[in-house]
Amino acid sequence: MDLGIKGKRALVCAASKGLGKACATHLAAEGALVTIAARNLQDLEIAASDILAATGAKPAIVAGDLATEEGRRDVLAVCPQPDILVNNCGGPPTGDFRQLTRDDWIKAFDNNMFSAIEMMKAAVDGMMARKFGRIVNITSATVKNPYPMLPLSNGIRAGLTGFVAGLARETVRDNVTINCLLPGMHDTDRLRGAYAIRAKNAGMGIEEFIARESQSNPAGRMGTPDEFGAACAFLCSQYAGFITGQNLVLDGGSYRGML
Repeated sequence: MDLGIKGKRALVCAASKGLGKACATHLAAEGALVTIAARNLQDLEIAASDILAATGAKPAIVAGDLATEEGRRDVLAVCPQPDILVNNCGGPPTGDFRQLTRDDWIKAFDNNMFSAIEMMKAAVDGMMARKFGRIVNITSATVKNPYPMLPLSNGIRAGLTGFVAGLARETVRDNVTINCLLPGMHDTDRLRGAYAIRAKNAGMGIEEFIARESQSNPAGRMGTPDEFGAACAFLCSQYAGFITGQNLVLDGGSYRGML
């Protein structure tokens, strides 16, 4: 299937590793002109080489902290008029909400909500003028299935979801769609890092612990970044123009709600 995005300019945030990198790889494979952004330049260079090896296309890279105005300005200087924007940022810390400070909430807001809103603000009018745009926000399955020990993620990502629900209905008439992808348990370095601590506390090896945790999922496994990236690429395609304001959960069936 030709997704119809060859030559489209794609900007993928937090794309040096994990799910962001997988999304960038699939977009590059479809012929999009990809720019990847993240905080660490060395990690970006490695990711760009990996994407080149996988697709034959080397993305542009730009280092910047998208939670800051300066970082967003630096990134948009390299890709000022994206046709495709994938907003992404690692999740905020876990813990008991009673221990959180106002600074903790503000940092989570800047990283996981406001940065995405500012990037959309920078891109959406140009997309509407060109009559094509695809925005995908990578959030979390906690938006639909909150966990008590993830108060920052539960609250901040739900706020972004509400914002998108309103904006997406204003842009779709101009063929600009805005959707959210909600990952559950995926086999990324970040998740393995978190599991390594839990495995050690449980007196288990990391692979044994992952196998045990996977059995609690209806699919009996973790998701792969590759299948997540493919889902993102489809939402960015010419065929997804009638899908907007949606929250697609990719969690192997862990969320048991119907809506």
